[in-house]
Amino acid sequence: MTQTQPNPQSTRLPAAREQAPLPTGPAAGPTTGPLTPEELQLGARNHSMPLEALRRGITPPGLHYVLTHFDIPDIDPAHWHLRITGAVERALELSMAALRKDPAITVPVTLECAGNGRSLLKPRPLSQPWIMEGVGTAAWTGVPLAYLLGKAGILPHAVEVVFTGADAGIQGGVTQRYARSLPIREAMRADVVLAYKMNGSELPPQHGYPLRLVVPGWYGMASVKWLESIDVVTAPFEGYQQHVAYRYQDSADDVGTPAARIRVRSLMVPPGIPDFFTRKRVLQRGPVMLQGRAWSGQAAVTAVAVGIDGTWLPAHLEEPAGGFAWRKWTLPWVADPGEHELACRATDGSGATQPLEQNWNYQGLGNNMVQRVSVRVE
Repeated sequence: MTQTQPNPQSTRLPAAREQAPLPTGPAAGPTTGPLTPEELQLGARNHSMPLEALRRGITPPGLHYVLTHFDIPDIDPAHWHLRITGAVERALELSMAALRKDPAITVPVTLECAGNGRSLLKPRPLSQPWIMEGVGTAAWTGVPLAYLLGKAGILPHAVEVVFTGADAGIQGGVTQRYARSLPIREAMRADVVLAYKMNGSELPPQHGYPLRLVVPGWYGMASVKWLESIDVVTAPFEGYQQHVAYRYQDSADDVGTPAARIRVRSLMVPPGIPDFFTRKRVLQRGPVMLQGRAWSGQAAVTAVAVGIDGTWLPAHLEEPAGGFAWRKWTLPWVADPGEHELACRATDGSGATQPLEQNWNYQGLGNNMVQRVSVRVE
């Protein structure tokens, strides 16, 4: 069912924005100590993509990384509706059946958590303790966001679009539903999609069923899951997940700058076989094809260099499945007996190259330093 009504401008705001004052940072600062029980609990709830899944161009839903801020909502699609309100000519209320009648697109997109690499930072910010595997690539099918906003008719004085999910909880002392915003120019991109399918099948519950936003090129926090409302606003959104979380800060008191586009990164499929506890790799001497994937939200990946004991060699790049999907890279190596350190380093079309050392910041975001893999060749 689709309902429309005249709507000069809505003043309804998502719950998170109605909270005041907003705290300025996490409850506890960075630490050099061992992982805390709270970090281990988050690590158990949220899962990363096994590095061997980099062999696949499209990540199966069960291997794709998952970050859930609060609880996974239990939503009955028969009673679910998407509301589009705010600074629009016509407010809309759309059932899932109505959405599925609209034109659909399928977009292959690499999504990465903004906190990927956090646990490698020294000192370590306290939050989800990602190593480097908070990533995945899927084919997302749904209605282009710009198509629905065009139906609603954005008023000239609108500046942002706010997306609110059904998941609710407390973060930083603020009771909220998860909500994020995009500038109008980003929301109107042709490839931003309201997805109801992942890799050709219904969205799994953990990936946002029945509907989620997917914003190609942006860190995953922008792709709001369990989407229930879209609000076009005439002032910048100041909800917790926008105004407090996901900001590059030097300290707790620093206002910081918002995390947005994905920084360039590459990852390698660790060759050989792993030790169960240490995950250190062991392989037999002789020829081996090193391989991995590289991606960036700023510009197309243009080069990957593979480090073998400090010597950097250019890898071969294959074509990506889409403008914001990762690229496969390969490099043949003849492995000599002994201990070796392998690494990979990507560069994109903006000239950005992965750093060799950590990108430290107070919230532990965007740490795209190079991956290093220790290997024993027998």
